[in-house]
Amino acid sequence: MHLFAIRDYRHLFGAQVIALFGTGLTTVALGLLAYDLAGPHAGMVLGTALTIKMVMYVVIAPLAAAYVDRFPRRTLLVLLDVVRGAVVLALPLVSEVWHIYVLIGLLQTASAAFTPTFQAVIPDIVTDESGYTRALSASQVASTMESLLSPVLAAVALTFMTFNWLFLGTSAGFLVSALLVLPTRIPDARPSNHTKAWDKAAAGIRTFLRTPRLRGIMALNLTVAAAGSIVVVNTVNYVRDVLGGSQSDVAWVLAASGTGTLLAALVLPRVLDRIAARTVMMTGAGVLVGGTTAAAALIAAGLTAWTGTAITWTVIGIGMALIITPTGKVLRASVGRNAIPEAFAAQFSLSHLAWLITYPVAGWLGTSAGFALAWSVLAILAGAGATGALLLWPRHDGPRVTTAPATLARHAPSKDRSTLSKAA
Repeated sequence: MHLFAIRDYRHLFGAQVIALFGTGLTTVALGLLAYDLAGPHAGMVLGTALTIKMVMYVVIAPLAAAYVDRFPRRTLLVLLDVVRGAVVLALPLVSEVWHIYVLIGLLQTASAAFTPTFQAVIPDIVTDESGYTRALSASQVASTMESLLSPVLAAVALTFMTFNWLFLGTSAGFLVSALLVLPTRIPDARPSNHTKAWDKAAAGIRTFLRTPRLRGIMALNLTVAAAGSIVVVNTVNYVRDVLGGSQSDVAWVLAASGTGTLLAALVLPRVLDRIAARTVMMTGAGVLVGGTTAAAALIAAGLTAWTGTAITWTVIGIGMALIITPTGKVLRASVGRNAIPEAFAAQFSLSHLAWLITYPVAGWLGTSAGFALAWSVLAILAGAGATGALLLWPRHDGPRVTTAPATLARHAPSKDRSTLSKAA
């Protein structure tokens, strides 16, 4: 509750929650819209739309980090929320598949600039280590509550309205989010150590490449994306065409994954106080490898049932929370304060590069060759990511920052060096 005594954090958290719930409604509605326009090929349409989303995230996020210190961050966040609300408002009007692709491109361009900027603001609002750890967990709880409750709300709404109305809820969510951010006192970004735009855009990625723990996170991104793609891309066709479920059933199955994530996120703050982030994240990787392997085995053996699906989706949700929640804490401990926006933008871009690989596998391969082959490939990718993380992130890599961030610290102002030493 100490966190919510901080007025600016309270406003930002409220904005995040409302925008997340709007986004959750869009996730359900977009899948149903794809099914309405393409029927059995909905997975391919949804996979293509999400691939466009990932391309925007990979390209735009580093550029946003390069220029964010030139604009007031509060104004930028409000403007991007308004743009996202306007674009979502147009989605119910589409009549062709290519309309979805254009609007998703615009929507995700704005999101690619918004999300890493928003993430980098939190360390400036919640400055103590313990509070920041809990802020990360609160953010994960918000995300998981959205994953759990948005499909439930969608399932209830779909009993008496068409899915197009869900897009209106998303648009309203973005506008309310903008109104909450507007009175928040957000400090402008600290000037970067780099003067050229390209150097700023590439600085965070270079830090990832030369820092062992961050290289491990890059590998774990692949594990998360491989497991998450099964849930995000294939749930609608799997529930409707294989299990014979309804639109509401799609939402309830998505809620099963959200339940798993919520259960994990609720216990993680205390766990991370006692257990190293590496241990928690590697455990999550093992859980995701097990979940994706189980999904592939069940579909290959023809053991498709509601109970098995719910359990598998819940396990995947738990594994994703175990990896995603501690990531911000590891990032913050690995770079100086003036490099935080670059680091968050790099993680945002690199994590979505992994999704760019796995979304087409789930969407295109799942549609053309079947779920058994697609999920087997995704299980292999999840295992490859987990193995890579074990090799790239040594067990003895403790809480001290690595050479690359230390180099940044020597060029940073004395205040930043003091903060960096405390984080170490």
